[in-house]
Amino acid sequence: MFYYQSVSLTLFSTKNFNYTAFIKSNTCIFAPMIMINKLALHFGGRTMFNDVSFRINETDKIGLTGRNGAGKSTLLKILIGIQKPDEFDVSMPKGTTIGYLPQELFVNSDKTVYEETRTAFNKVQELEKEIAQMQHELETRTDYESDEYMKLIEDFGEKETQLNHLGGYSLDEQIEKVLRGLGFNTPDFEKSVKAFSGGWQMRIELAKILLQKPDLILLDEPTNHLDIESVTWLETFLKEYPGAIMLVSHDKAFLDAITNRTIEVSRGEIDDYKASYSKYIEQRAERKEMLQNAQKNQEREIAQLQRNIDRFRAKASKATFAQSLIKKLDKIDRIEIEEEDVVAMKIRFPKAPQTGVTVVSGVNVNKTYGEKHVINNANFEIDRGDKIAFVGKNGMGKTTLSRMIAGDLSYDGTIKLGHNVLMGYYAQHQTENLHPNNTVLEEMENAAAANYEGNLRTLLGAFLFTGDDVYKKVKVLSGGEKSRLAMAKLLLQPLNFLILDEPTNHLDMIAKDVLKQAMQNFEGTIIVVSHDREFLQGLTNKVFEFLPGEIKEHLGDIFEFLDRKQMENFRALELEKEATQKTSTKKETVVNTENDKKKEQEKELKKLKNALEKAEAEVARLDKEIADIDNKLKDPEQYQLLTQQPDFFSKYEALKKLQAEAIEKWEAASEELEGK
Repeated sequence: MFYYQSVSLTLFSTKNFNYTAFIKSNTCIFAPMIMINKLALHFGGRTMFNDVSFRINETDKIGLTGRNGAGKSTLLKILIGIQKPDEFDVSMPKGTTIGYLPQELFVNSDKTVYEETRTAFNKVQELEKEIAQMQHELETRTDYESDEYMKLIEDFGEKETQLNHLGGYSLDEQIEKVLRGLGFNTPDFEKSVKAFSGGWQMRIELAKILLQKPDLILLDEPTNHLDIESVTWLETFLKEYPGAIMLVSHDKAFLDAITNRTIEVSRGEIDDYKASYSKYIEQRAERKEMLQNAQKNQEREIAQLQRNIDRFRAKASKATFAQSLIKKLDKIDRIEIEEEDVVAMKIRFPKAPQTGVTVVSGVNVNKTYGEKHVINNANFEIDRGDKIAFVGKNGMGKTTLSRMIAGDLSYDGTIKLGHNVLMGYYAQHQTENLHPNNTVLEEMENAAAANYEGNLRTLLGAFLFTGDDVYKKVKVLSGGEKSRLAMAKLLLQPLNFLILDEPTNHLDMIAKDVLKQAMQNFEGTIIVVSHDREFLQGLTNKVFEFLPGEIKEHLGDIFEFLDRKQMENFRALELEKEATQKTSTKKETVVNTENDKKKEQEKELKKLKNALEKAEAEVARLDKEIADIDNKLKDPEQYQLLTQQPDFFSKYEALKKLQAEAIEKWEAASEELEGK
């Protein structure tokens, strides 16, 4: 279950910390100013936090960052009261409320989705009873001048303000808005919570937290189980949220859109940056450069002190002076800089043979589960070099089609792989194919191709298996560790076609960058199912949008697709308004013109199809011409010959401009045809 707490203690220490103070009680509308002082936590000789202090202001939107295992999730658990630290002083206003969503949870509820979500308003129902009782007292009492009566009026006003703050007068509207924003359709509201997967149950708990409007929301990887539409909705909701938020996420675009502050957890300490994630990266680099310079100066100072100590300690007349230098040396607070991971640039997929032009094609592909048509008469063709993002709401068939193409699921229709295709498939359930009694390193050694030239330990380090981790048995790994191991194994084989289903869910920022760079350097064809916009940016050049009953193909980057989608939604809203206005007028009866209209429509449709085919041919021609030049530029000799031509670069840029114009014409023709 999720945790929603009201804290009423002020300046307490966990040495005498009564965790029963973290109970569901009165919700306070006062803005929090939470002060964390002298936080310390040690695990088996390892320091997780050492004398850490910081504060959370009333409107802070904080992103927690740091290496995997640095303590980000642990810090959230300490703030909510689940994890007990060794030392901890906290100060906050009485009645401050905190909502917490962990990475994983299990909900055992017999209620419907709507009923379970409505439990978020138990406090509202209690307030309504209290207000009704107070109102009855105000109407029946006659001691109008007494202090008790004035206090009752004051309490009544506070309770009504709280009720209004919690949205007590528009519960149904709020519930529907949040549930639909998180991807539920109206028919889902009456379904049992138990009928939904863990990811969808997580959405219900998230909805309850958002509806309760706590003073501080703590979120641990909230986007892991969301589709791209739900992520963008949640992003907008949290940006406008009036309270404080602290979240852990590997989604850089999500962090950038929401946060105005970044706290880095590292080496038992925290570094606090008043900046979003991208700005934090820039400031961190500048700070590291300053620290490196300071470290060099300190090392010179230490070396000089050591030389003086060595010179004077042997002389009796200088012994006292030497001792003072030794004390000075001991007092120096050594500057330490966390080592950077430099493995990202070294990870590549092994070289693989080239496929035919068509990598995979589908004709009249269907998949049903009972009466539900998930894939309905789909026709598609994926060519060599395509980098395709599968996006759409959960349940629309993204994973289903991925599994069908991978040969992991039965279907009706025809799916055919092209010539010389060597396919690699990654999904969460692929971890079942790991051998439980192997160590992590043995699993990699057994999977490595005979001609694999990379360093297995380096590759495992990139996916967060360091030191003795490589000797762990697979059977003792967590779900996330197994997922990372299955991902690492993909980089051992010479593949030319990859299908990756939510590959970033269990990766931290560094491992995600490792994978993205490897995929950007990959010369084959890729299908990736992901809600992570930053990961997809610059990685894919096509989008397959999964809609009820159809799959639409879009050219371009993920952000281009989302921009167009936003405009389409706006146009749909305007058309809906126009349609509503027209329904107020009497419908016209048209007689004997249907055949003429049909012929005109067919003529227009044919014209649009011809324009689209012409645009497609032009795009294909320019793509091939540019690709041929790019291939030549990779050859040093060809590069020299081409770049020696005086007008080569101007011609190349002109060709790129023609390509962009051709794509725009194709998109315009495609959108016009789709609108028919």
